[in-house]
Amino acid sequence: MTILHSAELSIFADYFQFYLQDEGVHEDWGAFWTDETLERMLAVGDCSIGIATVRNMSVPVAIAVHDDAPEADFHEWELVNECSFRVRTGRVMVLGCTEGTPQERARFSLPPGSYRVRVSYVGLDTLSDDALDGDDFYRLQIWPAPPAPTLTLKTRRATAG
Repeated sequence: MTILHSAELSIFADYFQFYLQDEGVHEDWGAFWTDETLERMLAVGDCSIGIATVRNMSVPVAIAVHDDAPEADFHEWELVNECSFRVRTGRVMVLGCTEGTPQERARFSLPPGSYRVRVSYVGLDTLSDDALDGDDFYRLQIWPAPPAPTLTLKTRRATAG
């Protein structure tokens, strides 16, 4: 497996979410966020995905584009989801839901086609009392693959409280 592109970003997760999407597509996210997708922390459109976060602040996000499915290294992650999405234009962006100007969006090239995205989450229970700081971290791994159902590969354990 070869990593074709990688980036470490700080994305403003306003409204507790950020997006990976084809640059030329504008899907209506109102219908995608349901009780089920909120519980899973992942909403899936045709050419974009929404990733829920535990903070309404800038969050660290690592992205890696692979030439094939990455190893299943789930032991260090609290929650792992996998879904499909399609790239039409060859340009993909990562952005917070209220980031309006093109300069605020991280962009990279991805050949048109069908892809799988594995979203891994860690540090979800590390928030400060005011919920402004934490050690939450979000990793997106992307590789070419035919469309397949959205799956939760590792479920988040409930915390005592």
